[in-house]
Amino acid sequence: QAQLAESGGGLVQAGGSLRLTCAASVRTVNIYNMGWFRQAPGKEREFVAAIRRSGFSIYADDSLKGRFTISRDDAKNMVFLQMNSLKPEDTALYYCAHWMGATKPSPPYGNVNWGQGTQVTVSS
Repeated sequence: QAQLAESGGGLVQAGGSLRLTCAASVRTVNIYNMGWFRQAPGKEREFVAAIRRSGFSIYADDSLKGRFTISRDDAKNMVFLQMNSLKPEDTALYYCAHWMGATKPSPPYGNVNWGQGTQVTVSS
């Protein structure tokens, strides 16, 4: 099981951008699905985006798809989430994850392996 370490979170004003990075302890070329989830205070953890080993990507909804971009660099064993036009409602703890099976998993995400998370705070 790969260990995942997220970085790149922080405080940003609404409309700003952040790029999250996830570094894996193993070769990501061997990992089928990698992605990002987030959990806001008082809310359930939710799927944000995922990318397959093939490069196929999927997003939670069209709103995120238009503002966020997921990518992976298997040569560096990393996954990225570029977040643009950030909104206060994007404030959450963002988790990098990997899993087998469906690229868009369903809660309770029992087969998902998590990193520790990186905090993203968007001020209005």
